[in-house]
Parts: sequence; C-alpha cells; structure tokens
Amino acid sequence: MDAINPIDVRIIVEGASDVEIVSRAMQNIALGAEYHITISSIIPTTNPEIAKKAVQGADIVLIATDVDAPGRELAEKFRKCLKDKVGHVERMKFPFGHDVEYMDPSIIRKEIKNAIIRTGLISIANVQKFRELENNLTESRENILILAKEKKNLETENQNLVSVNEDLTNSNSKLTEKLRIVEDEFRIAKHKHADIKNKYQFIKSKQLFERFSLKDLWKELFDEELNDEEQVYFISNEFKPEKIVVGQGYIAATSKEAAKEWLNIIRAVLIFYDSKIEDLKDEFTDEKFNPNLLKE
Repeated sequence: MDAINPIDVRIIVEGASDVEIVSRAMQNIALGAEYHITISSIIPTTNPEIAKKAVQGADIVLIATDVDAPGRELAEKFRKCLKDKVGHVERMKFPFGHDVEYMDPSIIRKEIKNAIIRTGLISIANVQKFRELENNLTESRENILILAKEKKNLETENQNLVSVNEDLTNSNSKLTEKLRIVEDEFRIAKHKHADIKNKYQFIKSKQLFERFSLKDLWKELFDEELNDEEQVYFISNEFKPEKIVVGQGYIAATSKEAAKEWLNIIRAVLIFYDSKIEDLKDEFTDEKFNPNLLKE
C-alpha cells in the first residue's frame, strides 16, 4: 500500500471563509492510515477555469456550494467542466454561506464521509461495466483473428486456383464452381458463427444469482463472526445495491466476488459510523441526513 499513491480528494468551496469551516471539520477525519485517502486541498473559487487548474491530477473532487438556486447552478457548472478532468466529481449535500458559521463541524465531517462513500459505490458499478466491456473487446479480438485466418486461407486457396486456371484453361469451369462452393461454405460458416455468438451473448446476458450464507461468507472474508445481521440488513436496505439481495441469513449476487465486494462496502460503512445500529438509524431518519442522499 505504501508504494501506491493515496487517493487524492480535493474540495471546492465558494469562498475563503468556507475553507476555515471545512478545515475545522476535517481535523478529526483520519482516512489516510486505514483507507489510503488524503484530502489534499480545499479550493475557494467560483471560476470554472481556476477550478480546472486547481483539480488537475485529483482522483475525486467534492463540490461544496450553497443549497440555494445559485449554488446548485454553480455546482452543475463545475460538474460539467470537471467531469473529464478528474476521476470522479461528487456534490456535497449540506448548506454553505450564511448558515455555515452556526453549523456543527460534525455535520460537515459526516457529509464528507458520505460523499466519499457514494463515490465508492459509483466506482464499483463502473468497474463492473468496464469488465463487461473488456470481456466483449477480448471476444471481438478473438473473433477477428479467427476470421482473419479464414480469410487468409481462402486468399491462399484462391491464388492457387488462379494459378491453376492459367495453366489449365479446360478446367476453368470446374475450378470456378469449386470456388463458388467454398465461398458458399464460408458464408454458411459465418452465419453459423453469428448464430452461435448471438446465443452465447444471450446466455451471457442472463444474470443468474448465487446464494451464500451471510455468516459463513463474513467469516471467510474478515476472519471474524458476524454478531448482528440486522446491521447488514439495514445498510443494504438503505443503499439498495443493484443485483444484490440480503435477507434471512443469506446474500444473493451474480457471483461470489460481487457478494464479497458488497460486504466490504458494508464493513467500511460500519467502520465510518462508530455508533450502534440504533444510533445509525436515528441519523438516517433525521431530516438533515435523509438516506436518499447516500444513494445519489
């Protein structure tokens, strides 16, 4: 881990006064040692061009603007101009401006964590899509090589037939017929190949779920007992992950790796929140921390 650069997170705020507020909130956030994440800079600006230069090289950019209409418009402007400049752009969901000086720093601290968690969930979904595209690309390359080899073989055979045709004019009609048959067979082979490929893609597209014991998989993954399944159920219900079903002592997913990835996320969330499950539920039911914010 030490040989790899930490994940670089930068925060954009609207003004210099907001820098002090966010800095104070970050004093008790320890992400580097355990999660290899560093919040390298807080950038006070409303100028997209300045923002572009300031976030160069960042893995994640958090946009912290006021919740009023101008703040939302500014956040959207930043999102559009920075989306192709950094790894990921995420909006922080809490008020700035005239209300921020009265705000408990723990509120900002929790929102920074929530924004990073949302980014992680989106990244996992993107990794799955990237893997699917990578698999399709590999398959296409293999098919191209097969077709190229078939084409080369046919070209070689055609050249031989042309040479024979020049020497044996009396056999021209037979050689022409033979070439036609070969071409027909090639077309039939291509059609069969296309049919097989379509059937394969159809089968591959079927997302079949595998079921695993929640306690056994937790023990295998973390080498510890799962003492409270209700925590896993509650967090899964709040985040509503795609292609993951948790309940009745089991976790169902498209693969064992997918199930493990989700349990890793749940464990990370439980580490972020040092409270018991009832305290976590109270936070999610508080109108300032609507659980829908974690799903965006």
